[in-house]
Amino acid sequence: MLLDVRNLEKTFAGAEGDVPVLRGIDMSLGAGDTLALTGESGSGKSTLLHLVGGLDVIDRGDVVLDGQSLAGLGDSARAALRRDTVGIIFQQFNLIPSLDVAANIAFQARLAGRHDPAHDRRLADTLGLSAQMRKYPEQLSGGQQQRVAIARTLAARPKLILADEPTGNLDEATAADVMDQMLALVTQTGAALMMVTHSPVLAARMNRQLHLSQGRLA
Repeated sequence: MLLDVRNLEKTFAGAEGDVPVLRGIDMSLGAGDTLALTGESGSGKSTLLHLVGGLDVIDRGDVVLDGQSLAGLGDSARAALRRDTVGIIFQQFNLIPSLDVAANIAFQARLAGRHDPAHDRRLADTLGLSAQMRKYPEQLSGGQQQRVAIARTLAARPKLILADEPTGNLDEATAADVMDQMLALVTQTGAALMMVTHSPVLAARMNRQLHLSQGRLA
């Protein structure tokens, strides 16, 4: 099992006291699986994604990723695990403005010590970016920027891809096209995909669906 979440809890401090966000989450994900995480705003979807990706500190419970327990890990250890094992696709793209498309795609793979120019070119070709490689993010459309973000994540060959509303800023047709390409690439690479989405159409394309409600899986 690539990912095993065990009785995970997370609480944030609020103006009127502690606010429980996750209340004992148990779930698992195997290599090659695709999972949609749905739920209303504030249900804890992004928090769960951030804990699985080591972006936040676990309060109680554990996340075991590729055999490594995240509970109790410090910032540097969690960063190393993200670098080596996890790829994260954000809604806001988070491209580096001073780097062209080719350098943005290569960035994460270089950090992980797995940069493969031929792999980058295949990804760019599959995602329709071959003619954009010397352009900068500000010169791209939203759909093109999202494709670059996906290529950057997959270029590092992560075992687990976490996507937080990855098509939230795209129109329906572009979103469907981007999802087609991302799912095809996930299948080719054998990575697992866990995606937060409000879209029932996109959720239905995943192998599994889990619904969060008031911090619990329903």
